[in-house]
Amino acid sequence: MLLRQLEYLTALARERHFARAAAVCYVSQPSLSAGIRRLEAELGVAIVRRGQRFEGLTPEGERVLAWAHRVLAERDTLRQELSELRGGLTGVLRLGAIPTALTVASLLTTPFCARHPGTRVTLVESLSSRDIVRRLGDFDIDIAMTYLDDDALRHMRAIPLYEERYVLLTPVDGPLGGAGAADEGGRVRWARVAALPLCLLSSRMRNRRIVDECFAAEGVTARPAIETDTVAGLYAHLAAGRWSSVVSHAWLHMFGVPEGMRVLPLAGPAHGARVGLVTVARTPEPPLPRALLAVAREAGVREALEELLRSHLAADSGQAAVPGTGPGAGG
Repeated sequence: MLLRQLEYLTALARERHFARAAAVCYVSQPSLSAGIRRLEAELGVAIVRRGQRFEGLTPEGERVLAWAHRVLAERDTLRQELSELRGGLTGVLRLGAIPTALTVASLLTTPFCARHPGTRVTLVESLSSRDIVRRLGDFDIDIAMTYLDDDALRHMRAIPLYEERYVLLTPVDGPLGGAGAADEGGRVRWARVAALPLCLLSSRMRNRRIVDECFAAEGVTARPAIETDTVAGLYAHLAAGRWSSVVSHAWLHMFGVPEGMRVLPLAGPAHGARVGLVTVARTPEPPLPRALLAVAREAGVREALEELLRSHLAADSGQAAVPGTGPGAGG
């Protein structure tokens, strides 16, 4: 049995198409098919359901695939350990991320690459929490940024990075755009936000479900006119100057406060869901995920995001206090 044959199998299972799998493996389609047939002959089982096109794996093939993922992951771990012994980590770290955490990935990847210049990072973007659990289990990714309050993660190694805090972005010329818009205590109540023209993330996304729980706690339901599956799509609509949105303070790191908008704190829980890094607990521990965890412990992500939020709120407070000095004001 050759490791290359296992690579062919994992590529075919991922791409679900012989030609695409062959292209990923940089071989011809006949070479990939022949390699998988040799694997079947050696193991004495049918691995692939064959027809006019790829129709999936047999039950035996699914078992072989699980072992293929494990064997290839152990090979990669061995290579990383040997590179570490030679004086410097090498290899590719595959980092998965839910869409709402993607905005702060650079706070980890930049210092990681600076500390380990022989490594590279592949960022697997916009995964759901369910995708992350599956792909970690299949060794398709090495480590992931996701919400930590998921029962499916209880057997995995995890470290927290930050807790989401929710703020309102709203046009300066909108109903809550002027000075004194906040309620008692300097915060805006969720019930008032629900009455605004809203753009929010899709209800399929975990962040949106958390936000909906905050609305429900005040006995209201948000009915956004615009829903989107991406943070970038949400901000693109905010730039139009008509919509308001509830955003995580982590998104301010990448997108900031759009021109013509103001940021207001919301009443309710001081902190929301926890976001952190998760990886499969393995012995020996793969060096690349271990190295990213070490960077994360020193990066101060939580403190950096809290300071960013304070600076935005302070800037907004100063602008609102002085008429004519807000974003978009005439000179």
